[in-house]
Amino acid sequence: MPAITPDDLIPMNMTQMRSRYARAVAPAAMLSVFLATLCTAQTFPTDDPVIRQMWEVGIEHSQTESLAHTLLDYYGPRLAGSPNLAASQEWLLERYEEWGVPVRKEEYGTWTAWQQGILHLDMVEPRIRTLEVRMLAWSPGSDGTVEGEVVLPPEGMTSDTVVDWLATIRGKFVLWSAPEAMCRASQELEKYARPETVEKLEEARMATRRAWDKRTRTSERSSEWDAALDAAEPAAVLTSYWSGGWGVNRIFDTSNKNAVGIDVSCEDYGLLYRLADNGETPVLRMTAEAQDLGIVPQFNVIAELKGNELPDEYVLLGGHLDSWHSASGATDNGTGTITMLEAMRILKKTYPNPRRTIVVGHWGAEEMGLIGSSAFREDHPEVMDGLQVAFNQDNGTWRFERIEGQGMLDFSGHIWRWMTAVPTEFSEHIVLEMPGVQNNRGSDHVSFLCAGAPSFRLQSPYDEYRQYTWHTNRDTYDKIVFDDLKENATVAAMLAYMASEDPERVGRSRALLPIAIDPRTGQPRLWPECRQARREPR
Repeated sequence: MPAITPDDLIPMNMTQMRSRYARAVAPAAMLSVFLATLCTAQTFPTDDPVIRQMWEVGIEHSQTESLAHTLLDYYGPRLAGSPNLAASQEWLLERYEEWGVPVRKEEYGTWTAWQQGILHLDMVEPRIRTLEVRMLAWSPGSDGTVEGEVVLPPEGMTSDTVVDWLATIRGKFVLWSAPEAMCRASQELEKYARPETVEKLEEARMATRRAWDKRTRTSERSSEWDAALDAAEPAAVLTSYWSGGWGVNRIFDTSNKNAVGIDVSCEDYGLLYRLADNGETPVLRMTAEAQDLGIVPQFNVIAELKGNELPDEYVLLGGHLDSWHSASGATDNGTGTITMLEAMRILKKTYPNPRRTIVVGHWGAEEMGLIGSSAFREDHPEVMDGLQVAFNQDNGTWRFERIEGQGMLDFSGHIWRWMTAVPTEFSEHIVLEMPGVQNNRGSDHVSFLCAGAPSFRLQSPYDEYRQYTWHTNRDTYDKIVFDDLKENATVAAMLAYMASEDPERVGRSRALLPIAIDPRTGQPRLWPECRQARREPR
């Protein structure tokens, strides 16, 4: 059979790859492949009993729904440092111990613990309306229930006049984001509106942003300016970070020490702005409970099946457990957590004595800068030296659609062999891009790739995820597609099995990275450099 080079695999799904394989083999071999495929109804390209058992355990007896219910509905969001994250880590320990999988918590540093209580914000003048809001992480709470007017930063504010304005805002609610003229999802607008309407709205949006910048950006606009705003002790600073989707905002954190930091929905923020801008001063009533719980230790949860032949070589499955706090952290990254948790359950039942050691890492503080996974890299040089392959999952629901080679030249031959064992119903949807570009440097696979280790993403579709659930107030259990989740967990288990059994090590040769262009600069992307794990809050 002719050699299949990496260039032959750019990009190609498994159906296309098997077609190329069939054309390359001799006629007698083709007949054998055809008969084997016919007998298995194009489900199992191999007679491997482990692969067949993994299908049965992972698909026919999946536990993904019950696991997701407990993690997302019961424990909920898992902000770094929060009691919810700590409780969910203990739950992971219990699950693995129940399944007979050796597991441990590894401390890597500390973080600030914070917990939100009740949050309620109502407009009480000029009419009654309960507003859709979320508290920003690490915000202070209010002193009981407070009431105050909504104010806008004045037009024409300068470094000289800002001090006078700050003296007027104590106990008031300050609008601090540019409003949106329309909160309709762009794809519907582009589909149904006239082109000139779309153009007009975009021009108005940009004009509003420029005008708002003049209100809020003096020559001293900086972190010191934000601190000065907070020091003026308004009741709350109201912002709105709209995602571009219906009813969806992205929610992050605040450095405020006095004023409550609150994100207001696109629709309600626009309402408050229009009333205030027209001189119809809205009055708000707020109850905001929050607790600063001090500095607490932080952990990764590590589960492991020890290799019986090559215990010092490793297959690493990973996904971060932490999330932002405004919803349930379902698709970022509850689905990745469940994928790897369920994959290890499948492996324990079907492949309990692996050739190489199989490790699952449930990383902490990914959202704070890949901290947990970076700490694991620093703390475990033996795993980095002996790493066969790492697979990470961190982008929502929907089944895997792509595996990129991340510029690792030697990976292509291995992943092709591993994927040919994966049932056709799964593999036919997965495109392999070899040697591939380096995409998404903000996820945990980069913590190992930067050290030259073969580390890859199990990639699901991005567009809807980015618009609707990534870091948003809508990232909840109901967004999960469980048919896809159980498939992903089963594929992850199968890849771990094949990587463990592979008679050869995955090499570490690198492609020349001009194939990867930095979208921000238009220049060839350099190999990522490892950053030291940030092991304590600033």
